[in-house]
Amino acid sequence: MRRALEVARTTPPGDVPVGAVLYGPDGRELAVATNRREADGDPTAHAEVLAIRRGVDKHGDAWRLTGCTLVVTLEPCTMCAGALLGARVGELIFGAWEPKTGACGSLIDAVRAPGQLHRPQVRGGVLEGECAALLEGFFESLR
Repeated sequence: MRRALEVARTTPPGDVPVGAVLYGPDGRELAVATNRREADGDPTAHAEVLAIRRGVDKHGDAWRLTGCTLVVTLEPCTMCAGALLGARVGELIFGAWEPKTGACGSLIDAVRAPGQLHRPQVRGGVLEGECAALLEGFFESLR
């Protein structure tokens, strides 16, 4: 999570500071990404989606990220939860909970919904205070 926080701090100005790191089954870092929705003018440019896209190229098992771990500073939204399910990410570790849009246990729990073909291991609240503080600082600067 410390690496994901480091990545989050490089988020382009104007974008919500979220960092994602994708690790391969051997623990090797495959990809990093930040939110770039504002910078790229792309509503799908969330850190998780970008890390998954970049990681697929390096993983070597086509589009399947089985055995990989995605570490992200904020609980994924529904779109990002769907992306990690579709990519068959083996484990999700996230920092701050997101009660307004979180889809991994807060608002909804898309990753553990009945009938899912793939169920990653999920651990939330890792370095939660540090992850939340980064986000709070960003939103306070907007007020």
